[in-house]
Amino acid sequence: MKVSAIITLKKDVLDPQGKVIQQALDGIGFNHVNEVRQGKYFEIDVEENDPVKAKKIVEDMCKKLLANLVIENYQIIETQ
Repeated sequence: MKVSAIITLKKDVLDPQGKVIQQALDGIGFNHVNEVRQGKYFEIDVEENDPVKAKKIVEDMCKKLLANLVIENYQIIETQ
C-alpha cells in the first residue's frame, strides 16, 4: 500500500531555501508571491494492506527519521 507524507518547516522556522525560490520567481516575473515555504514529499510503498496500519507505519517513520520534529511538521496526505 502506498502512503504519502509531506514534511514542512514549522511556521516560526526561517526558510532560506523558500526565500531564494521566492526571489527567483520574482526575478522571472512572478512578483505577486508573498511567501514560499519549501518541504519534502515522500511516497512510501509499505507491505501492509490495512490503511490504518500502513498510515501508522509511515507516521512512525516520520517521527523517527524523516522529520526533525524540533523544526518540522509532517502530514500524511493519502493512503492507497
